[in-house]
Amino acid sequence: MTETPKQDQPNETAPDPSGRWPVWALAAVCYPVAVGAVAVNLFFASLLGQAIGWPAIPPTIAVLCGVVGGIPAAWITGRWFRGKIDEAEGYTNPGA
Repeated sequence: MTETPKQDQPNETAPDPSGRWPVWALAAVCYPVAVGAVAVNLFFASLLGQAIGWPAIPPTIAVLCGVVGGIPAAWITGRWFRGKIDEAEGYTNPGA
């Protein structure tokens, strides 16, 4: 009979029976905000690039890039939120 190895770190994608939000769920909630943040920052960065002769990108291109760039930004934000929630609730991760 084989035993399943115990995990020191919680799985970020598996549902948690204790009611804690997994990282993927936090990232999904943060995704719309992340898309907007990436799009706005990219558009304004292109406007700043005009000072050195670069062309400004159209807002529609910035939004499309925000849809793609929002995925990693939302995941990073979800991980950050998960850490802050764990810190506030006093959850300690023995494997970290």
